[in-house]
Amino acid sequence: MKYHVELDIELKKNPYSGTYIALEGVDGSGKTTQVEKLAEYFRKQGKSVVQTREPRKTGLIGDIVQRVLTGKLKMSSVALQYLFSTDRMSHHEEVIIPALKRGDVIASDRCFWSAIVYGILDRTKGKYDYEDAEFLLIAHSLLSMYHQFIVPDYTFYLKASLPTVLKRISNKADALEIYEDQGKLKKAIEGYDWLSEKFAQEIITINGEGSIDEVTKRMIEKIKI
Repeated sequence: MKYHVELDIELKKNPYSGTYIALEGVDGSGKTTQVEKLAEYFRKQGKSVVQTREPRKTGLIGDIVQRVLTGKLKMSSVALQYLFSTDRMSHHEEVIIPALKRGDVIASDRCFWSAIVYGILDRTKGKYDYEDAEFLLIAHSLLSMYHQFIVPDYTFYLKASLPTVLKRISNKADALEIYEDQGKLKKAIEGYDWLSEKFAQEIITINGEGSIDEVTKRMIEKIKI
């Protein structure tokens, strides 16, 4: 049976004294580098900074996720998304909330927003159709798993072109991950463009091209702490 369902989701705002900053974008967009630069900047300002990432690479779940992402372990895309959810819940309870309560600045490489982009990519096999009502329904169903999570105070989408991210990935020392082939990267960029448009009040698009310092400055100019 097919039923029409509509969802309204209210995202949970940060009630604590800390500041939660998350960087989103495809692999090769510069997130990891920019998280390090933001952490460095705020430490110089005398802030206590927690530098983190999702999914985590360590721990029971993080280890399994990394083995799947690097092709060492096979798992269905849907099962992988549930693993992401489990890791995010643990990360939120163990790292994010305690840090915000302490008044720390959190600089995170990804947060729950990436689950929408890659969840849709997996569930639609990359056949994005922005006019399809089912497309938005999938996004809301994925987001419903995270609606009790604290939404970052600042979510920056580092927008970079496909040639740029491919060049950056080609220079990485680590093994390529399953989402890092050209076709999936192209679709993921489209997904992030769509996400940043639909949730424009929550996501700030930043030009991820140019020098490292230029990109860092673009974000810092938007942050008010």
